[in-house]
Amino acid sequence: MPRNPGITDEIIIKLYKSGMPFKEMVPIVGISDRAIRNVIHKHGIPMNRERYAGQPRKNKVNEHFFKRWSHEMAWVLGMFVTDGHVNKRTHSISFAQKDERLLRLIAKYMDADYVIAPPGSTRTTPVLLINSKIIKEDLAAMGIHPVKSLTMAFPKVPDEFLPSFVRGVIDGDGYVGKEGYAMHVTTGSNEFAQGLLNVFLSWNLKAKTTFFTTATGNTIYRVWVKGKFEVSRLANIIYENASDSDFIIYKRVYMTQHSEQPYYTDDDREIPRWTLDNDGKLVHTQISSRISFRTNMSKSILERLKTIADDQNTHTNYLIEIGLGKVLKQQPDPKMIKTSARPGDRVQYKTTYDVELLEEVRDFAKRNKVFVNDVIEYSANMIK
Repeated sequence: MPRNPGITDEIIIKLYKSGMPFKEMVPIVGISDRAIRNVIHKHGIPMNRERYAGQPRKNKVNEHFFKRWSHEMAWVLGMFVTDGHVNKRTHSISFAQKDERLLRLIAKYMDADYVIAPPGSTRTTPVLLINSKIIKEDLAAMGIHPVKSLTMAFPKVPDEFLPSFVRGVIDGDGYVGKEGYAMHVTTGSNEFAQGLLNVFLSWNLKAKTTFFTTATGNTIYRVWVKGKFEVSRLANIIYENASDSDFIIYKRVYMTQHSEQPYYTDDDREIPRWTLDNDGKLVHTQISSRISFRTNMSKSILERLKTIADDQNTHTNYLIEIGLGKVLKQQPDPKMIKTSARPGDRVQYKTTYDVELLEEVRDFAKRNKVFVNDVIEYSANMIK
C-alpha cells in the first residue's frame, strides 16, 4: 500500500520515537507495520522490543488539557471543532491549518511532543498529529466525536471563556471581508449554527443565519455578523483575552480596522494585502487583493477563453473569475465536474486571482472532493 501524502521517513521516525504503537501508526502513515519497521531499520534506529509486547506508550502531551478551562484551552477547542479531526480507529486527534505557526502554538499550549505532517499531493494544508486516549475521551464527553461536521452541537462553554472559544471558531472556519464589513462562520451542523447565533445575539450583536444545499444534498449554514460597527464590536469581545499570538493575523487586522484601537502589523508576505496610508488608515491595494496561483488547464479551453477575452478587451483570468462566481452560486453536482474533467491537453497555467474568490473555490473543491483545476475548467463552460 502507498504512503499517505506528505509522510516522509523523518515523520515515521518521529512518530516511532514518540512512543506511538505500530497499530496506531498504520492509518496515519498509510503503510503496514512491517513496512514501518523496515523504515526504522533502514535508518539504524534501535528497536524497542517492549513495543512488540504491547506495553502502553508514554504520552508526551498534557492529557488533562481539556479538563480545565482557560482562555488558551477555549481557543484551542474552538480551533478543534472547526479544523480538527477525531480518528475513529486510533487514539489520536489532528488539526489541519494553513498557518503552521498556529499548529506549533497549539502544540505548545498542550505541552505536546507533536508531529506536523507537511502538505502532500492531495493535501494542501499541514496537519498537527497528537496521540492520547484520554484527550479523545475528554473531547467525546464534550460531544465532539469522529465525523462531527454535520451533527455536532454547540459545546457547553463557560461564559467567561466564550469569547476565546468563538475566536478559535472564527480562526478555524470564519470568513472576514477585507473591508471589515462582514464576518461569517460556515458549518454543516444546524445545532452548532444555532448555538453560535445565540451567543452573538446574547452579546447584542446584529446576527443572522443563512443556508444553502450542496449538490450532494447536505445543508451548509452560515452565521453572519454584518456592518463595520458590528464587526468591530465583535472584535472587541473576542480579542480581549487574546495573547500576542493566538489568532490569525489578517482576520484581526480586518475585523478591527474600524475600531478605536485597530490592530495593525506590517504585512511582510510575498504578496502583501494591506499597508497604512499617511493618515494611519488601512489601505488595500490592487496587488493586495490578488494572489498568484499555478495549476494545469486544458490548452484548448485556454485558447478559447483567450479569443473571447481579446474580443471583449479583457483578460483570460478575469473571464475565469466570472465563471467561478457562477459555479459558487449554482453549486453544481460534483459528479458533473468530475465527468467533464481530465482533458488530455493540459498545460501549466499561472495567473492571478482575487484572493477571497480563490479561497471560496478551494473550500468548494475540498467540500465536494474535487480538484481546484477541475473546478476552473468546469467554470469555463459558463463563459460564452
